Amino acid sequence: MQYFITFLEGIITFISPCILPMIPMYILYFGGDQGRNGRDRTLRNACMFTAGFTVVFALLGLFAGTLGSLLNDHTQTVNILTGAVVTVFGLHYAGIFRIGFLDKTLKPRSDIRPAGAVSAFLFGIVFAVGWSPCTGAFLGSAMLLAASQASRITGMVLLLCYSLGLGIPFVLCAVLIDKFKNAFDYIKKHYQTINRVCGVFLIATGILMMTGVFSKLMNLLR
Repeated sequence: MQYFITFLEGIITFISPCILPMIPMYILYFGGDQGRNGRDRTLRNACMFTAGFTVVFALLGLFAGTLGSLLNDHTQTVNILTGAVVTVFGLHYAGIFRIGFLDKTLKPRSDIRPAGAVSAFLFGIVFAVGWSPCTGAFLGSAMLLAASQASRITGMVLLLCYSLGLGIPFVLCAVLIDKFKNAFDYIKKHYQTINRVCGVFLIATGILMMTGVFSKLMNLLR
């Protein structure tokens, strides 16, 4: 359940208003021309970009899990604090109130050119390190969930699941961008509703974490 939640948070991050509209520019960066060779290069670079941010997110998960394990004697306090922050993120997405830095939209440069595998990997690292306002609430939620598990390995695996949720759509869109056009248009048209649903999802997760119910559910499922 916990791994599914972070995977879902990765998908939600992908369809957020600050990433989804930029997908055509990413595809230009990954590939840049047509034909079989162009598609192969696009797929390779999209995978390397995904690998880049996955490395950073996995390290963040390891850090969060380590921090949680050091606070293992204060599990209840950790659950309350992490759950409260996740709930605040949820209130933001639900439109109850706004948190300015979570609304910040970052765009890639308009003069980008097709990149090689190494530069695509480095771009993935830059994305993970420098674009936190864009990933914002859901990356923070995944890290807080990792911290609440008080396990280094679990924390790292949770953030790997988050990376898969964010990365798989990137790779699919890199080679099937035309086939996803209608889906993109639908998502853009219903952003407000999607954000509210995502907000309710975060609020529910935060409340379960604060009350300790989430930890009890995890123990039952082990």
